[in-house]
Amino acid sequence: MTVCETMAMRVRAGERLTRADALCLYEQPLDALCAAADALRRHFCGNVFDLCTIINGKCGQCSENCRFCAQSAHHHADVTSYPLLPDDAIVAQAARDKARGVLRFSIVTSGKRLSEAEVERMCTVVRRIRETVGIEVCVSFGLLDEAAFRCLKQAGVSRVHNNLETSRRYFPQVCTTHTFDDKLAAIGAAQAAGLTVCSGGIMGLGETPADRIDMALTLRELGIKSVPVNLLSPIPGTPFEDNVRLTADELCRIVAVYRFLLPDASIRLAGGRGLLPDKGRSCLLSGANAAITGDMLTTAGITTQTDLALLRELGYQPGLCHG
Repeated sequence: MTVCETMAMRVRAGERLTRADALCLYEQPLDALCAAADALRRHFCGNVFDLCTIINGKCGQCSENCRFCAQSAHHHADVTSYPLLPDDAIVAQAARDKARGVLRFSIVTSGKRLSEAEVERMCTVVRRIRETVGIEVCVSFGLLDEAAFRCLKQAGVSRVHNNLETSRRYFPQVCTTHTFDDKLAAIGAAQAAGLTVCSGGIMGLGETPADRIDMALTLRELGIKSVPVNLLSPIPGTPFEDNVRLTADELCRIVAVYRFLLPDASIRLAGGRGLLPDKGRSCLLSGANAAITGDMLTTAGITTQTDLALLRELGYQPGLCHG
């Protein structure tokens, strides 16, 4: 029995793999690793595939200095900045996405956090979406406190997104205007308010395989069940513009190891998927079972129609996972 098969058997039996296990898995032959991860995905999650869309509800002029981000006011990327979109525009986009077959819609805004007035306005928008469109609503509004998250939950938000981005060790190399603990505090506040949390990171920031594993282990300890895996798109004008882009094989390896560490989670292909030659198809056979479809925040994505056709081809069934 191979290392991958042995570890998969342990996971199916309910055992949590250790950091050492994960580092060992990371070195296994790719085909065997991906096949075992896909088998774990079928065992724990079946063929349900969680597809969501995002809208860039507020863009640019961000006070934070995240080195990968085109929206940071600290950098010189070519991005169009704008305040919160009109309410009607957000509701209309939710309706269009629902009509295309998407079941989850996320409103994402730039900045460290929305102000109290902005949160109140977004609560009004969320109520309209829930009442008139009926799609699940996720929000990414920064480092809010529990009171703000409770207001959003009462308005109809079901999930909050807040990426860790990378490991605790490497985080200071990515951002210095807020901390890893600030991230953890916001995630804890959302959970205390009764919301589920979507949290993952970006691969290709300069982190090591051990950093990727450490982030997954933190997510496991936090009980996160929706884990976006982004591939860095090196954007001109940002400090990471010269980073070497990861290959499809490297991303498949990451996704597969994440499936071993987070066996019942939605491992969600996110930003950068469109840069891959196969648009992420190989990752969908390596343990991934969720994706963001359509355009990303400052980069183009893949159309929902194209994604739905691929899911049908691979035998997936669109549906909501973990609330």
